[in-house]
Amino acid sequence: MQEKPTTVAAYAAGASLAAVALFYVFGPNYTIDGDESNDSNRKKSIVGLSNLANDCFINSVLQALAGLGDLRVYLIHELHRRQLDGPETYHTVASDEELTDGATDKLRELQQGITTRALKEMLDRLNERPIYKKTISARDFIQALEYAFRTRISRNQQDAQEFLQIVLERLCDEYHAGVRARRRALGSAAAASGSEGSAQESSSEVEVRIDDGSVNGLPAIIDTKLKEIDQESGFPFEGMMESQIECQFCHYQYKPNQTAFVNLTLQVPQKSSTTLGSCFDGLLKTEYIEDFRCDRCSLQHAVDVKSKELARARSQSDRDRLEREISRLREAIETDPEAELENITLPPSESVPKRRIARYMRITAFPKVIAIHLSRSIFDRSSSSKNAAKVSFPERLPLGGLLTQKWYKLLAIVCHKGSHHSGHYESFRRNHIYPPFSTPGAFSSYAQSRVASENPSAAPSPRIHPRSSPEDSLGRQSPATSTISLSGSTQLTPGRPTTSGSRRSFQSTLSRSSKTETQTQTPSPSDSPSTDQGRWSSSISAPRASRSIPRPSQERDAGTGVSSRLRRRRKPADRWWRISDEKIKECKTSDVLGMQREVYLLFYELEKPDSTE
Repeated sequence: MQEKPTTVAAYAAGASLAAVALFYVFGPNYTIDGDESNDSNRKKSIVGLSNLANDCFINSVLQALAGLGDLRVYLIHELHRRQLDGPETYHTVASDEELTDGATDKLRELQQGITTRALKEMLDRLNERPIYKKTISARDFIQALEYAFRTRISRNQQDAQEFLQIVLERLCDEYHAGVRARRRALGSAAAASGSEGSAQESSSEVEVRIDDGSVNGLPAIIDTKLKEIDQESGFPFEGMMESQIECQFCHYQYKPNQTAFVNLTLQVPQKSSTTLGSCFDGLLKTEYIEDFRCDRCSLQHAVDVKSKELARARSQSDRDRLEREISRLREAIETDPEAELENITLPPSESVPKRRIARYMRITAFPKVIAIHLSRSIFDRSSSSKNAAKVSFPERLPLGGLLTQKWYKLLAIVCHKGSHHSGHYESFRRNHIYPPFSTPGAFSSYAQSRVASENPSAAPSPRIHPRSSPEDSLGRQSPATSTISLSGSTQLTPGRPTTSGSRRSFQSTLSRSSKTETQTQTPSPSDSPSTDQGRWSSSISAPRASRSIPRPSQERDAGTGVSSRLRRRRKPADRWWRISDEKIKECKTSDVLGMQREVYLLFYELEKPDSTE
């Protein structure tokens, strides 16, 4: 009996819907996470943030932070380490610290890292790859921040820089509190091991040395390694700045004063246009100050005055006293002019000559991520206004001297449109696939790996038969063999999402290989098994599913090799997201660099030594 056309159409539609549903349940990342998914006509977007209470200054900062890879790596590492150490390590407060009940609770919360955990969850939600327009709220993170400070965040002032300062300082305090808690726990464990070792020594008279860092103990390997880990994976925004004063008369250099920072504030000059480098010069350039009383010159002045008194002294006691004071003054000049001298009467400060000094500022510890605030406020006696000068900023920023130069790459900015008292914030975030990825739905990856393991592919895996050569006998691989092995291992790993572009590249490689094999397997008078034995392995006559590998020269001529495709895919770094709360659209780097009047916050990330971009 012939089926009706309507029945056939219904069956076909049902099968299509089932296939689509099965695809999006078990493997949605095939077309979401791949670069080649940009070729589709579907409009791409990212997760936006709702603005219900004038929260644009919060949303813009959170979106900018979501695009910083080193910050996300730090959050993952820090929370994972806290989980491994256990909650007892960060719940215990040192007993020798005299704190009130409220201060003890605040210190315990710093050690537990409440804001760090809330920010990680917030950034993970913002880094999802939605398949439809999605908007979330920052309410959970705001509540965690308000609970940490025991106050409400005011929506009246609406300053993105102040909000960023609060968040970064809180994260930095939680990091250092966690480091102190870990060192205290390590010290307690070493002390417990020491008491146990002492008991064993007294009972069995065996010398037991512990890792306590003392002279007789073993080297403090654990503590040294812990400090190295904390230094390598420290808070990415924290840097160190050093200021030093030099007297231009005696050229005495004061002891440098080091201060930590989590962001830098640069004053924008009142001009029509300027550059970011000029703003840095205002902070780091040498500053000359007049009418300064140098400590070394003051001591030298006291020596001169007391030498004149010694020449006029008549009694022996006065001479002995003045000689002792002059000797101590000269010793202080040679050793430490800044130290206070007791039991010595110095001349009046009004009689000390004034000098001209130079003040130097430099960055001694460069952070992994540097946040720059361009201060555009102009304050008068009666009112305040906004400096609308154009500030040109580069995509790659060099910092430091010739010997300590570091290069930073622009990843995000926050712009402000409007006047000093009102306006709107929006952010620009680089559109790049930046690991680690957020995987809130673990079911899809688990089901995909389960299906891949239970239902293996019917097509045989490609096996490579390299030519026998002196290099092959030493265990080396030819370039063609290594290329196809990398591609095959990438595609055939169970549970790993494969992009459509990678599958097409692999299929095109296999199709070219099948054509080459057809020509290779055709017997010819010149290619007999006896003459070809030195070129191919003995398994060439057996049936196999592998294909002959095209030479690198053929791949370069064809222009469709795997390596050439990977090189061509590095261009999408030019795309950016322009985010205004829940409104999101794409733009280019030139559009971002053109926001010279509106730029307010800049986020640069330190380039890695092996960076190829």
